[in-house]
Amino acid sequence: MVEAQGTGHAALMDSVYRGQRHIYDLTRKYYLFGRDTLIEGLGARPGMRVLEVACGTGRNLAKIKAKWPGVRLYGLDISQEMLKNARKALGPEARLGQGDACAFAPADLFGEDIAGFERIVLSYSLSMIPDWESALDHAASHLAPGGELHVVDFGDLSGLPGPLERGLHAWLAKFHVETRSALPDAARRIARERGLAHRETRGKLGYFQLHVLSA
Repeated sequence: MVEAQGTGHAALMDSVYRGQRHIYDLTRKYYLFGRDTLIEGLGARPGMRVLEVACGTGRNLAKIKAKWPGVRLYGLDISQEMLKNARKALGPEARLGQGDACAFAPADLFGEDIAGFERIVLSYSLSMIPDWESALDHAASHLAPGGELHVVDFGDLSGLPGPLERGLHAWLAKFHVETRSALPDAARRIARERGLAHRETRGKLGYFQLHVLSA
C-alpha cells in the first residue's frame, strides 16, 4: 500500500515501512476492509495479466494467485523496503519492480513488451499518493481491451460516530494517509474520458469504497 512521486516521497515511504513491513500484514487486516471483496470480484482467468499498482508486501497478489490460479502476476511499488517482503512472499513467479504509480512504463519495469493488463488493482494506495488522480488515470491507460481496473480505498467514513471518525482521520494522518472523498467523482470522470464503464460500491458506514472501471 505504498506509492509516490519522486525520490523524496520514495525515501519517506522507505523510512515509514523499514520497520513496519515486518508487521504490516498482521496489523492492517484489522482496518483495511474490502480488499478480499475486491479479490473475490476480479473474475480473472488463466493466462490473464494481473497488475497491482503499489503492491506493498505482496499480500494481495498472493491472495489473487490462490483465488485465481493460472494468472500472470505483476506488481510495482515505490518502496524498495516493501518490495523485499513482496519478493519473499511471491517468489520468481511474479514480476516485480520499483516504480511510480503516476509514470510507470511496463516494458521498463518488467522487461516485457506488454500492450495492456487484463486486470489492474489499486488497493488502499490512492490515499497515500499525493497526485492520486493522475495515478488512477495512468493505471486506466494500461488496461487491455476488455480489461478491468479494480480500486478499493477508504470511503468518506460518514457513517461512523463523530469522535471515532475524527480520531480515525487523525490516526491515519500519522501514516501519511488521507481519505479521498473526491474519488467517486474522479473515477466517473476518468471512466467517461477514456470510454470506460464504471460501477461503484459503498462499504458499510462509508468505511471503504470500491470502484471498477471496465474497458
